[in-house]
Amino acid sequence: MRRIAAALISCFLVLGLVSGCMTPEGDSVAEKRKAVQDIRSDTLTKLYEIHPEAREQIRNAEGYGVFSNVGINLIFLSAANGYGVVRDNDKKQDSYMKMLSGGLGLGLGVKDFRGVFVFTSREALDNFVEHGWDASAQADATAKSADKGGAYAGAIEIAPGIKLYQITENGLALQATIQGTKYWKDDDLS
Repeated sequence: MRRIAAALISCFLVLGLVSGCMTPEGDSVAEKRKAVQDIRSDTLTKLYEIHPEAREQIRNAEGYGVFSNVGINLIFLSAANGYGVVRDNDKKQDSYMKMLSGGLGLGLGVKDFRGVFVFTSREALDNFVEHGWDASAQADATAKSADKGGAYAGAIEIAPGIKLYQITENGLALQATIQGTKYWKDDDLS
């Protein structure tokens, strides 16, 4: 029983350390915003190569968000941490945001991935920026390292008015988890 308790405590500590270290690069607010904007640009370029139809979807949407996430799964626990920016196409305005995720389930591995949200309704966009969080069940198998391996990066509808494209950058993970994810405005960058 003590070994199980020690293993769970170790998992919580590792998850806390990993999930707390994901922030945009840079010392100043301007440098951090630029780092987030660079990730947005790079991610959209990759997305358009994989799914050319996404360019038109994003252009015609109310807005879109691009998030960089690092997730870790250790046996029964999972956590992810990240940041990103949501663009309101109509207002031509950016909202810088953070995200944090935690969950329970079977899993093992670490992965670095990008999420691109496409908001097809004004209500969905406004709600995400002001109250954005998602609780979801997920199961995936991902294997990718540099240019080797692959992961399915198609869009899924996660809520009315919101589609999500997920692109795996690096990592190796096998998981089946129930996760809660919270997105909120980054007061330091907004």
